[in-house]
Amino acid sequence: MTETADIIIIGGGIAGAGVGAMLAGEARVLLLEGEDRPGYHSTGRSAAMFIESYGNDTICALNRASRPYLSAPPLEDLDHGLLSDRGILFLSDGNETGEIELNTLLADAPGVVEISTDEAIRRVPVLDPRHIHRTIFEESAQDIDVNALHQAWLKRLQRLGGQIVCGAPVTGLFQTNDVWNVEAGTLRYQAPIIVNAAGAWADNVAVMAGVPTCGLQPLRRSVAVLPAPDGLNMSDLPLFGDAGESWYAKPESGKLLVSPADADPVEAHDVYVDDMVLAEGLHRFERAVTCPVTRVERSWAGLRTFSTDKTPVVGYAADHPGFFWLAGQGGYGIQTAPALSAFAASLILRQVPTITDAATLTEAMSPTRFA
Repeated sequence: MTETADIIIIGGGIAGAGVGAMLAGEARVLLLEGEDRPGYHSTGRSAAMFIESYGNDTICALNRASRPYLSAPPLEDLDHGLLSDRGILFLSDGNETGEIELNTLLADAPGVVEISTDEAIRRVPVLDPRHIHRTIFEESAQDIDVNALHQAWLKRLQRLGGQIVCGAPVTGLFQTNDVWNVEAGTLRYQAPIIVNAAGAWADNVAVMAGVPTCGLQPLRRSVAVLPAPDGLNMSDLPLFGDAGESWYAKPESGKLLVSPADADPVEAHDVYVDDMVLAEGLHRFERAVTCPVTRVERSWAGLRTFSTDKTPVVGYAADHPGFFWLAGQGGYGIQTAPALSAFAASLILRQVPTITDAATLTEAMSPTRFA
């Protein structure tokens, strides 16, 4: 038996959930998730922050357009905002890479200011002044409640009549007479439109469909969970790290998340931590603080998938009617999700997006740029 829909979305992470929520009131939507629950690989392993100046021009435009939703979602989705104050402090120990990056942030990122070593230690008391050459601070950076956002969209999709099928990895995808046929194990589905929101597996889905790939590259990012240092007020602590991106630390749920800020190219898979990479990152963190790492409570790794120009791939594939890309969000996927979901839904429905500079963004993110 073959089940039909107007639109089939492959992937239940933040991209698939977001566009599904935006489309559900306009079409019959079916979301297929290969794992037992949506958001298992990347969305569920994200400690995202909202930094309006983070990313290239396209990303920053999406950030600006996403802030209103993140600050005050519609009441039918959530009864509270998704942002909370955090701030970011970056330090340089005087090495060339860190100094270059620090100066770049000062020049290009609005709201970033240089602060004294004493002020840096007041904000992060565990910093070791012997390893601080300069520090900068961005007060406007905020935490995002990733799980609340993701769950709100999954619930909206279902509330508006959409269907979510988990444990349904796509094993076959082909087009006949302008209809896409999807095989997920023993299950069969058909729809005129396929949305490829498969994250790290997006190029694999394209290959299955006979669609040219976009050269997407999954990158591993590892995290260790440490107990809170004795006497440290975690609620007021900013995210802090090396300006040269060799490590960062973020308070969350009374613990300290420490990452080596790794970005190692890997194949799409259920990624695991490389113990050596994590150990080296923890060593760099330990050198910059006065609290030794005595215990790692747990660790995990996630995938951040980028295109070659660090810009998402959003739009219909050329010469393959009904195949729509929504992939390559990289490390910006959560903070851009409200605007990008609405933008993608408009394009899927052949409507003009309401976002500022829609034509420019459509061209910048089109998959045809890789032709």
